[in-house]
Amino acid sequence: MTDTKVWFITGAGRGMGVDIAQAALAAGHRVVATARDASKAVAAVGEHDNLLPVDLDITDTDSVDAAVRAATDRFGRIDVLVNNAGSFQAGFFEEISPAQFLAQMETNFFGPLNVTRAVLPVMRRRRSGHVLTITSTAGIVSGPFVSAYGASKFALEGWTESLRDEVAQFGIRVTAVEPGFFRTELLVEGSSTLWPERSIGDYAAATEQTIATWKSMNGQQSGDPAKLAANLVKVAELDEAPARWVAGSDAVDAVRQKGQTLIDQAGALLDLSTGLDHQTDS
Repeated sequence: MTDTKVWFITGAGRGMGVDIAQAALAAGHRVVATARDASKAVAAVGEHDNLLPVDLDITDTDSVDAAVRAATDRFGRIDVLVNNAGSFQAGFFEEISPAQFLAQMETNFFGPLNVTRAVLPVMRRRRSGHVLTITSTAGIVSGPFVSAYGASKFALEGWTESLRDEVAQFGIRVTAVEPGFFRTELLVEGSSTLWPERSIGDYAAATEQTIATWKSMNGQQSGDPAKLAANLVKVAELDEAPARWVAGSDAVDAVRQKGQTLIDQAGALLDLSTGLDHQTDS
């Protein structure tokens, strides 16, 4: 197939990464499925002639470099990078320890940066490629109990916006993907969700209630990750790559509402916001 591409997917050992890997393989592409333990990617995705499982810790630059070398040694190039690996640090800001907050940024923000930094030279040499970074609706609309997670995803959004303009000159496309709630393993106990280490009396009741609410949502999310994955492959095939792909009707509603909120906020205090330029002598 002349349109066969090489996909490099992080976090392909479970959750949405598995669905993305399976969808790319089903579309005839070759897939580098990475996970901290590559055997889990094989077990989850399934054996396939076009599948290369690779160990990868996105927070370890040596591991990242080794994974990218393994991909290029096998397939010669990387056409599509999917920054999918991440975790969910829940909790009110004061109850999240500094170490937990830092770990959230290391995984969700600096991890994708590490991988992209290693892949971009491969794409630049070919003057083509597509970087798809899974952020979240929480990268556009944050809220209580997700201060660390929202901060990491907002950071990804800002980085992605800048990167898009920087690498367009090399034929490299960049897209941020903002999913809403999908029925993945994100909220499964002991998986990718981390609860706060600290306990402060003023927050105790709300923390208990919020954790119970989050746990009750597991398996009830409206989004089907297999459908997201299939459509993500279609997004990657578009002639004009979108700056953003908002995935899920709940995400579309939230982002639209946030857009209107920003417009309203920008105009709320015009008497104080405008007229702030230096006065020039006439």
